[in-house]
Amino acid sequence: MQTHEIRDRFTRHFVKSGHTAVPSASLILDDPTLLFVNAGMVPFKPYFLGQQNPPFENSTATSIQKCVRTLDIEEVGITTRHNTFFQMAGNFSFGQYFKEGAIRHAWSLLTSSVDEGGFGLDPELLWVTVFLDDDEAAEIWEKEIGVPKERIQRLGMEDNFWHMGVPGPCGPCSEIYYDRGPEYGIEGGPEADDNRYMEIWNLVFMESIRGESDANGNFEVVGELPKKNIDTGMGVERVACLLQNVENVYETDLLRPVIEAAEDLTGTKYDAGSQQNDVRFRVIADHSRTGMMIILDGVTPSNEGRGYILRRLLRRIVRSARLLGATGETLETFMNTIMDTMTPSFPEIADNRERIIRVAVNEERAFLKTLESGTQRFDVAATAAKEEGAQVLSGEQAFELHDTYGFPIDLTMEMAREAGLEVDMAAFDRAMSEQRNRAKADNRAKKHGAADESLYRDWVDNQPTEFVGYDNLVHDSRVIGLVRDGETVNEAKAGDEVEVILDVTPMYAESGGQTGDRGRIVMGDTVLSINDVQKIGKKLWVHKGVVEAGGLDLGSTVRTEVDEKWRHGARQAHTATHLVHAALREVLGPTAVQAGSLNKPGYLRFDFNYTEQLTDAQLEEITTIANQAVDADFAVNTLETSLEEAKAMGAMALFGENYGNEVRVVEIGGPFSIELCGGTHVAHSSQIGPIAVLGESSVGSGARRIEAYSGMDSFRYFSKEAALASALAQEFKTPSEKLPERIAELADKLKAAEKEIAQLHQQQLLSNTADLVNQAETIGEFAVVTVKLPNGVNAGDLRTIAQDLRGRMVEQAAVIVVASDNGGKVPVAVAVTPAGVDKGIKAGDMIKLIGGYIDGKGGGKPDLAQGSGSNVEGLDDAFRAVKDEIFTK
Repeated sequence: MQTHEIRDRFTRHFVKSGHTAVPSASLILDDPTLLFVNAGMVPFKPYFLGQQNPPFENSTATSIQKCVRTLDIEEVGITTRHNTFFQMAGNFSFGQYFKEGAIRHAWSLLTSSVDEGGFGLDPELLWVTVFLDDDEAAEIWEKEIGVPKERIQRLGMEDNFWHMGVPGPCGPCSEIYYDRGPEYGIEGGPEADDNRYMEIWNLVFMESIRGESDANGNFEVVGELPKKNIDTGMGVERVACLLQNVENVYETDLLRPVIEAAEDLTGTKYDAGSQQNDVRFRVIADHSRTGMMIILDGVTPSNEGRGYILRRLLRRIVRSARLLGATGETLETFMNTIMDTMTPSFPEIADNRERIIRVAVNEERAFLKTLESGTQRFDVAATAAKEEGAQVLSGEQAFELHDTYGFPIDLTMEMAREAGLEVDMAAFDRAMSEQRNRAKADNRAKKHGAADESLYRDWVDNQPTEFVGYDNLVHDSRVIGLVRDGETVNEAKAGDEVEVILDVTPMYAESGGQTGDRGRIVMGDTVLSINDVQKIGKKLWVHKGVVEAGGLDLGSTVRTEVDEKWRHGARQAHTATHLVHAALREVLGPTAVQAGSLNKPGYLRFDFNYTEQLTDAQLEEITTIANQAVDADFAVNTLETSLEEAKAMGAMALFGENYGNEVRVVEIGGPFSIELCGGTHVAHSSQIGPIAVLGESSVGSGARRIEAYSGMDSFRYFSKEAALASALAQEFKTPSEKLPERIAELADKLKAAEKEIAQLHQQQLLSNTADLVNQAETIGEFAVVTVKLPNGVNAGDLRTIAQDLRGRMVEQAAVIVVASDNGGKVPVAVAVTPAGVDKGIKAGDMIKLIGGYIDGKGGGKPDLAQGSGSNVEGLDDAFRAVKDEIFTK
């Protein structure tokens, strides 16, 4: 049974029983506790935490959520049961059925025949575990389902009690295992051998509330949830492994083709007796899929956060392929292969294929260059270690290669062995552990963000805000909540900074890149100036402002007024953002995918995933297309429809957004621009006014940013540009249309003059070098020049002089040291002729010696080195030390 059919059967089973099918959320959600969605229940957290009421019919849902877990990337492939990317199929009940319902649903799907829509697993091969004291679950399994008592095992907190790692919902769980047979391990059930007995489904009975952990990670259950909830997770990949009768998850229909592609590229065979090679094949298969899915959801490689995880994954693929024997680029082949296997389950891959390939291939090419530079850094470290007589490369240097240059530790160890060195793995592990601890501490700190909105939970659940701002800028409202200094209050006085919660509001809350409205709340003599509006739980509008006059009481009826000028400017900028996005895709193609935006009155910025700098011609074309859309006076239409219908219309969605079943579509000029968007917009594109694209820049690896003005801000920008052009035309006495030619002509003349000045400067510098040669001292077999040149000679000039002197003295063993006092800094250059190097003098050693006297440092090659210090008074002593060192040779 193919994996996509397993997914379909799971969804049909639960929809038939009344569950609402919920599409997988993006791997990237606006959740401060997570880099990636790592469990099927994550998109449902607000319902489990009680922050929101579930919007599903019957308060039940089912989903197949894409997940990524990357805590132990280095362990991937060593075991054959774990993947960094996996699909978690789950069913959820928010206060409806509980233990018996969850158990019956799971058992029915697993054991019903294939003809009846089930998976057809033999019930005699299924084992279950329950929490130690969960007699209720054990009895249901035995009495209601008919699982023999000897196949029901009780396990402790670590295995059969679920919680989120922070105070909140928790409860016992029951896991279902499949006995793969004696060839996989010993008898005795899951507690004896969890390799033979493979876990395929976890049923969480969420019924309690846990408290804070103590220093040892222990916690107490402090209460019961108002509703008993069900959260289950079935591992799609593991079930596929069983139903396809293969040894492990890497040999299923999704990953085996990648291994076969790797065999073709490397000439090495999988499962040919080398455990080390098999691990590398699994790393390639696993990371190719995970990397592809992360890129699909809008991430690009970088040195931090999600981008850093993606970079590590892609680089481990490249390194593994090279260790298996690949000599050229590999990622394009691997990405195409994994996209072929995954597209039946994720059709959106087809529309993003070119972009995914581009991101992966560019990262591979960059890493191949990194391998070259990292190898050079390794060679320097290894040479220094051997010169010092050491047989060990320090753990700190190995960690630097790993952390700074992206070198996997296995690569460093292999290269060290080839150089006759070992790596201080204890020190490396300490450095890695310190880094992980810092990351975990940061993650623990972030996890508490989930509790920040608890103050607003009752309003979110029971009194959500009604937004009427699409059609109204003024509306009567009732004050249903006041918050000051993080606490609810019943009144606010003049001068108070306060958050106001209204039953209905015309004010737009910041979201989708559009900043919140500005405006006023008034009641008689009371005036409250609103400077920001934020949204909590997607349902509650929080108006932040200052009471400028009068006072405000809980329950008051007020008049809420949007600043019309502010809203008009925001509408212009937000609609302009849509036009720029459409123009961008027209010029660059569909691979330019939105990665974020900000729009406020008169200004917009638009981030998109793209790996190349835009040319001036491309920017000009984007500006022209966007303004042609303004001139066309396109109608801006909005409609609310289902997510599926919106996608069928071709509407683009923002990565990272978790859309509900009903979405708002903004359409401008028919097919010109169709996007999912909850923002406010002008009625016709001509109301935007001119759009001035200011330029574009990099905001990270594979990410670019366009900035632009709209409306009157754009007009003012163009006016200033015209005034500047007019002033320049007058200054240069040339028509404005010929300014570029005139400026280019002057620039060429300036460059020629600068070149001539530089040549004259160099001639002047070198005019006295013959005299310096004549002043050389003879020390043993060496001719030595040590001279402090006039103040103000910079490091570049010193280098030129040193090289010239070396050329004049090339026939003898000579050492040249030139220095200067350059504004408090002491630059120094040392040059040694080939004969001098042969006799044991190295410029790099000399520069280090000098550095000790002038409070400086430096380095270089044996024949030329440079450095600088801050103690000019130490130069004479430094010169003497150089001569003494030469005398000993």
